[in-house]
Amino acid sequence: MKLSRIVWSSCILGAVLAVPVANADTWSIGAGAAVEMYPYKGIDNKVSPLPTIVYEGEHFYIRGIGAGAYVWKDSQNQLSLDLYYSPLRFRASKSDDRQMKKLDNRDSTMMGGVSYKHTADWGIIRTSFSADMLDESNGLRADAAYLHPFVLNDLKITPGIGAVWYSSNFNDYYYGISGKESARSGLDKYEADSSWSPYAELTATYKINNSWSTYATGRYTRLASEVKDSPMVDRSYSAIVAGGVTYTF
Repeated sequence: MKLSRIVWSSCILGAVLAVPVANADTWSIGAGAAVEMYPYKGIDNKVSPLPTIVYEGEHFYIRGIGAGAYVWKDSQNQLSLDLYYSPLRFRASKSDDRQMKKLDNRDSTMMGGVSYKHTADWGIIRTSFSADMLDESNGLRADAAYLHPFVLNDLKITPGIGAVWYSSNFNDYYYGISGKESARSGLDKYEADSSWSPYAELTATYKINNSWSTYATGRYTRLASEVKDSPMVDRSYSAIVAGGVTYTF
């Protein structure tokens, strides 16, 4: 499992984290860094550069590793068809654990689906549903969150809480251990079921001027028992923090 050194501006959405999104029909570019705390046994936390590109149009959007088309978009509602890269993967050779080194690799994939966001005075509801498009796991992912922005002049702080659901196929591909892997590595065979995991996130953006902005964002996810009970996992949580600067044209 790793963060690829790729253009990224929103959640590892699912992925999952948001950076400031430009107004309609504008482009933003930027740079920053991200640190992810991995749940996999023997995998060190990694700091990765975080280039950013964002386009927000009337009918289409690009947000780093994701792009999509709006089916419905007004001042309060956004319904879109989405395609995004999911960087979740496991490389056995990267683990410091001798047993984990004997497991098979797990590959990243492309996810496709639908998302809906409703914005009101009382906050933001954000939902999404997506499926593996490359048949790596044949898994499904669903996410629902509530966010409430607080604005103080040029500073915007947006805390949020939510939960993410993964299908049994998704979890078993990334956290399960087959009989052959068990015999080869000495780790117990494990078959993972579907799961719900709660999370909390916080994003802060500061507008320096009409073109330049800075951001900092983070998410903490409490792993479900279906994941943390895997012999591949040695943490009860995963987390990511990121920050950087963006320029809007």
